[in-house]
Amino acid sequence: MSKHSDLELQNRKTMWRKEITAGLIGYLTTVYIVAVNGSILNEAGISLEAGMIATILASFVGTLLMGLFARLPLILIPGMGINALFAYSVVDGANLTFQEGLGVVFIASVLFLVTAFSKLGILLRDTIPDSLKHAITVGLGFFLILIGLENTGIVISGEQSVVALGDFTSPTVIVSLLTLFISIFLFIKNIPANFLITMIVGTGLGFLFGIVDTSNHSSVSIDWGSIIFIPSFSAVDEIGFWLAIFPLAMILIFENMGLLHGQLHMLNKQDRYKSGYRMTAFSSLTCAFFGTSPTVSAAENTAVIASEGKSRITAITASLLFLATIVIIPWISMIPTTAISPILIIVGVLMAQNIRHIKLNDISEALPTFLIAVMIPFTYSIADGMAFGFIAYPIVKIAIGKTKDLTMPLIIISLLFALMFIMKIIGF
Repeated sequence: MSKHSDLELQNRKTMWRKEITAGLIGYLTTVYIVAVNGSILNEAGISLEAGMIATILASFVGTLLMGLFARLPLILIPGMGINALFAYSVVDGANLTFQEGLGVVFIASVLFLVTAFSKLGILLRDTIPDSLKHAITVGLGFFLILIGLENTGIVISGEQSVVALGDFTSPTVIVSLLTLFISIFLFIKNIPANFLITMIVGTGLGFLFGIVDTSNHSSVSIDWGSIIFIPSFSAVDEIGFWLAIFPLAMILIFENMGLLHGQLHMLNKQDRYKSGYRMTAFSSLTCAFFGTSPTVSAAENTAVIASEGKSRITAITASLLFLATIVIIPWISMIPTTAISPILIIVGVLMAQNIRHIKLNDISEALPTFLIAVMIPFTYSIADGMAFGFIAYPIVKIAIGKTKDLTMPLIIISLLFALMFIMKIIGF
């Protein structure tokens, strides 16, 4: 064998090692989503185990699609913020069953697909102000922070105020605070797989303080017949069903646009945007049948890119590791809320950082965006919070004579949000 052939073989082995390592790192930095998303789906009405299986399958299929067809090293997992929208606004807020909520996911994903295969996506991207897009992310961040603080008992409903501090002598609150501070330390130090380590340490603390119930976990029963869900459209004659579709579709479109654009720029593969965007849309559609909120390109893909993952091998490796996670579901189900909620808080803080992209010195931009960011957690509804900002935006622009900043698609969206409020007022 010639020296050239030896060198080529060595380079190939090195490439495979780097790609597989990047896939492993990507998996370790995102596998926390199995427990976190499963817990949120549990709030929407299915068992924790079913929620974790749904998360695993959606992540496996989505990441595999991204690797095989988009030829990108990117991991797709159920999006943080979107899962909260699904559980608290789509299912609970619109008084839908879990299966009807999946019907909303299906139609929103079809709309997402339409934008991926037409010029509508570009039209929406160019006509909706960036400040409103960033405000949605900020509002979702504040919402996740609130949910995390509530779930840990750090804040509770106040008797003389909306919220108040919880009982700091409670073992649950003590464990939550310790886990939160450990999580912050690990994250700031940029420790690899810091969220995974947080859940392990938090679970260990839960054992020490006696707040982990192990009585039923050793014999967790998984109903394999309920893996595939059938979305229900029995609520199509209800206005709440259709009002739930609109904000979900908007967030899917805008969030994936932003995530993919930034990650492909880091990979220097901007030419793959169209195929990556389309595979993300297809992945969202499969989620309606797996029983979870839609997937997005994981923010943790920056770790994959930093690990020199560049090809489909990385994504395929991560997808297979996600599938293998099914065998450890009985152990994952032991993770307490106190080990999961600190992750919600940190992710919420990261999302809220998008406030730096908003022109705070321009009141016509700042006022509507702050309404969105504040009203999402205060109303406990992502759709209602978005409505306040989108309705206020054209009003403020018209008031100060900046009508040139308004576009017809934006005005139509604002009117649709106004119609949503009118429907609530008259009792629909």
